[in-house]
Amino acid sequence: HGKENVDSRHNRGRGGETTRFHTVNVAQPVRFSRKCPTGWHHYEGTASCYRVYLNGENYWDAVQTCQRVNGSLATFTADQELRFILAQEWDLEEKTFVRKDQRRFWVGYQYVITNRNHSLEGHWEVAYKGSSEVFLPPDPIFVTAMSEKENVLCAQLQCFHFPTLRHHGLHSWYAENCYEKSSFLCKRSQTCVDIKDNIVDEGYYFTPKGNDPCLSCTCHNGEPEMCVAALCERPQGCQQYRKDPKECCKFTCLDP
Repeated sequence: HGKENVDSRHNRGRGGETTRFHTVNVAQPVRFSRKCPTGWHHYEGTASCYRVYLNGENYWDAVQTCQRVNGSLATFTADQELRFILAQEWDLEEKTFVRKDQRRFWVGYQYVITNRNHSLEGHWEVAYKGSSEVFLPPDPIFVTAMSEKENVLCAQLQCFHFPTLRHHGLHSWYAENCYEKSSFLCKRSQTCVDIKDNIVDEGYYFTPKGNDPCLSCTCHNGEPEMCVAALCERPQGCQQYRKDPKECCKFTCLDP
């Protein structure tokens, strides 16, 4: 992680000759703050990214939207992951189908009805890939009227707008008609994101988001590895200059 020379000193060596030393900044550990594309929230515990989509879609359309961004409707592998989701401020613009103090999203579970009595007995299942270690209540809140032929309802997770309720983990599980429109929560693996916010495929070279546009790394399992930095010489004949924050070894001379 080399910088331009910042200091030069003179010492007297043997025989009185002048020895010239150049002090160059030492390599520093590189910290990468971004492992998700813009608009996604990163959770280290699962190395995953999460995003709420506001455009109201039915369950099946929401599934396809998540798949198009290499993800799926969110499922939760542990209560810690669910608490992370509940604690986030998702910056939602309130839609007509969302109350201002409550937010409900499609997530990757379905409620399968096994006995049509007054309580609609049944059980939760993971609709697509994922695991269901997180606690799910035996009896969800049923919202819309069902036809006699329906035996599957789709899961909505409700969290709350008020910070005190969010941070206490207050939430509810709803079983809703799968063709109702709702916001939805997608989940995908963390990924490599370059300095221009492009997603980088596994094994490719890229410059990670950060403070050094002269860094070149290989994308491996969503992490930058085997990074190499270029060393730029300061522009010749220019006393005052500015580095371009997104282009390697590009300077603007500020002299008159």
